[in-house]
Amino acid sequence: MEAFYLYIPLIFLAISTISNYIFHKLHNLPPTPWLHPQLPLIGHLYLLRKPLHRSLAKLSAKHGPIQLLQFGSRRVLVVSSPSLAEECLTTNDITFANRPCLLAGKYLGYNYTSLVFAPYGDHWRNLRRVSALEILSCHRLREFEPIRADEMVRMPRRQGRICRAQIPRCTEVVQVKPFLVDLTLNAMMRMISGKRYYYGRDDVITEEEKKKADRFQEMVVEISEVMGATNVGDYLPVLRWFGVSKLEKRLICLQAKRDLFMKELVEELKEGLNKSLNEEKKKRNNMIEMLLSLQKTEPECYTDEMIRSIMLVMLAGGTGTSISTMEWAMSLLLNNPNVLKKSQAEIDKYVGADRLIQESDMTNLPYLGCIIKETIRMFPPGPLLPHESAKDCKVGGYHIPSGTMLLVNVWGIQNDPTIWDNPETFRPERFEGLEGYRDGFKYMPFGFGRRSCPGEGMATRMVAMGLGSLIQCFEWERTSESKVDLSEGVGITIPKAISLEAICRPRSTMLNLLPHL
Repeated sequence: MEAFYLYIPLIFLAISTISNYIFHKLHNLPPTPWLHPQLPLIGHLYLLRKPLHRSLAKLSAKHGPIQLLQFGSRRVLVVSSPSLAEECLTTNDITFANRPCLLAGKYLGYNYTSLVFAPYGDHWRNLRRVSALEILSCHRLREFEPIRADEMVRMPRRQGRICRAQIPRCTEVVQVKPFLVDLTLNAMMRMISGKRYYYGRDDVITEEEKKKADRFQEMVVEISEVMGATNVGDYLPVLRWFGVSKLEKRLICLQAKRDLFMKELVEELKEGLNKSLNEEKKKRNNMIEMLLSLQKTEPECYTDEMIRSIMLVMLAGGTGTSISTMEWAMSLLLNNPNVLKKSQAEIDKYVGADRLIQESDMTNLPYLGCIIKETIRMFPPGPLLPHESAKDCKVGGYHIPSGTMLLVNVWGIQNDPTIWDNPETFRPERFEGLEGYRDGFKYMPFGFGRRSCPGEGMATRMVAMGLGSLIQCFEWERTSESKVDLSEGVGITIPKAISLEAICRPRSTMLNLLPHL
């Protein structure tokens, strides 16, 4: 009799599995991995490992490109094929235009009202219009080109000074990421507010500026840490009965810091505009000033909170992804020195050694573009596209209930060996001569449809210029004979697990140019 009680959990699990199978068949729901049954309360969460996109790709390879999983209390549709992604993001684009309500959206997204987390509707459409037309249009990006160009000059100048101090050896093992953080965050903050927040040793700044810069840098580090953390409470709300989690407390505290920082910045720029005697003729030199000038004619639309919200989205979305992409690209180039040499030869041919690379050169540097495309194919900045269905619909012939969370596995599609030839091999040549490089839905690193990334134009400019400058100005070598470790870290933008270190020295063609920068 005692032995019978030991089998009760197994009997219960078998009954539950059979019931779920019958329920799925009766309601024409997508298949679930029947070899891995749904457990009470946690569902399929026990199957997931980090990084999540790889874990879901393994499940798809084993059980098919469309699966309906249960993450605790959330029903989750996982799609891992181009045809199904196309069906979700075109035929059912409006249906899946919502974002899932996650804890990060509540606190970092101003209670689900920011551009990233707001549900589809009039408010979101207004935010999208403002960001696409007033901030990230081609015209606006051209206006900000001098800022990006100036930051591109500062980077090789700073590293050139370090290297010149070591002549004749002129070689140094450097951490590459600080270069990229300095470049990207300063460029973004100058476009947002007209201010730099990462300073070199030679920069002369006041104590107050230093304190603000320190606050900003601490905040950026914390954003990266918090966004890389997994919140189990998003899928098991029952845990909230036991109180607010440590992560939730950090989110609340972080948002208070972010909002205060941006509020002070907006107020400072607003005060400067109000004091200007020639305000109407004053050129708007940054994004905040542009939005504040629009606020005067449409105050109900361009509220202070909306401006802060959009600027924080620009800061978060325009920095981490670009930094991560450039670090991956440099890692791949160091592992493939023949590709690095080919790119340097292309830049030398079209740009020369008497000036630095410019944004206008990009049309003459197709191989550099191929390197970037191949990098974000292998390591897309958004490996999983989260959406949520607003009503019942059909995908792949299956019924998808309202409120289902959708995860389009971009990483899985772009690294699928049945779609791409040798996807684990870094081969930029695969994109050569392809004008419509997206090739359907095989390649969509910036998403697709209504919720696609509006900052694609900004990101491609920043990455192309940053990577091009590093390639043009310096010789790069691995610190040892072994290849650079390509392990993935934890985070929403696929950061590297181990920060890249490399041997860096100015190229002979640049030694004469660097002193004049």
